[in-house]
Formats: sequence, structure tokens, C-alpha cells
Amino acid sequence: MTVEYRQPVYAPPKGSADLVLIRHGESMPAKPGEPFPMKGGHGDPALHPQGERQAMAVADCLKKVSFADIYVTTLMRTHQTAAPLARHLGLEPKIEADLREVHLGDWDGGEYRIKAAQGHPAFKRMRENGEWGEIPGAETTAHFHQRVEAGLRRIAKAHVDQCVAVFVHGGVIAAAMSIASGATPFAFAGAANGSISRLVFTGDQIAVRGFNDISHLDGL
Repeated sequence: MTVEYRQPVYAPPKGSADLVLIRHGESMPAKPGEPFPMKGGHGDPALHPQGERQAMAVADCLKKVSFADIYVTTLMRTHQTAAPLARHLGLEPKIEADLREVHLGDWDGGEYRIKAAQGHPAFKRMRENGEWGEIPGAETTAHFHQRVEAGLRRIAKAHVDQCVAVFVHGGVIAAAMSIASGATPFAFAGAANGSISRLVFTGDQIAVRGFNDISHLDGL
């Protein structure tokens, strides 16, 4: 009988933690002269109705995954995005504060979106240099990446041989993917609202297993 060696199907190695990262749904638009509510120095807008629809689509996509836990950040838009999945699975989300969005200094509360749309010189420098600190009063890229990695590793350490859902922000996903892959800080910028990415932590190593899956958002 001929021995056959088929291509293997990936599974996380024994002792790994499987983190599914979901970007929150679309939040309310920024309006000149009407800053977002603030929480801990960060803009804290609620979900836009489109974001609520995206949250439902995320829940429908992931409701059959055996998640051990659900994590959110300190900011409302992650709680609201996680809520449909949490209700379906009967899980109470836990907060990981270090995975909150990058602190945008003088541009927090919605001003960042306005400055970006206007092509402000500091925004252009930020993108060119991969440095959040180009924004007046903002957190540096190095500090942001340090706390994002710390938050992710805390979750991974608590969930060996488990899979968890982690509802976060676009900047956090970009940072996480940069840290895992060694890419430049903004190489993974622009993950879509409601998108799904995936990292597998095995000891000190981090493997990128998925980025910006939006197939569940078709039609939205």
C-alpha cells in the first residue's frame, strides 16, 4: 500500500492562546464644534446605526465558535459591538484597559477625523514617520505598542489552549499586527469596522493567522 502525506490543516500548537480580534462597528460621525463625550482622556462615541448592524453580523458569524471569554476595552463602542455575541454565548465581557485606542492628545474627541480629512501637516508627518507622537499631545507609537502588547499577552497568558474574542480598535489592530509580524507601525492600518483578525500566541512567539476578514459584512 502506498503511503500518502497530505497537506496538514492548521491548528494552534499545544499551549497556545488563540485571540480573535474584532474591530468595533462604525461609531458616530465627528462634527466640528461638537466633540465626542470623553472617557479617561479618550473620545467615547457610541455606535452609528451602521455599526449596530455590523455588530449583529459579527455575532452571527462567530456565534458557533467556542470562545472561553470575551474581552472589551474601556470605551463604549467595543462594549456595544461585543454585546450581541456576548448575549448569544451567555458571557460577561471582561475589560482589558491597555487595549484602548491610541491617545490622540489635542486631537481626541473626534478632532483627529477632521484633521485627517483636511490633510493637516501633522497628520501627514504621522503617516510618513509611523509616529503617533507627531500629533500634538498624543501618545508615542513606542508607548502605544508597549501597552498593546502587554494587554494582549495578559489575555494570552490567562487563556492557554483556549480561544477568546477581543473587541478592540483600528489602531490597536494595526499595532498588534505590526508587533506580531515585524512590519512597520502603520503597515496594517485601516482594518475595517466589524472586521475579524486573528493572532496565535505560543510562548514568546506571535503568529498572524488572519487580518481584516469582512466576508460576514457583505451587503452592509
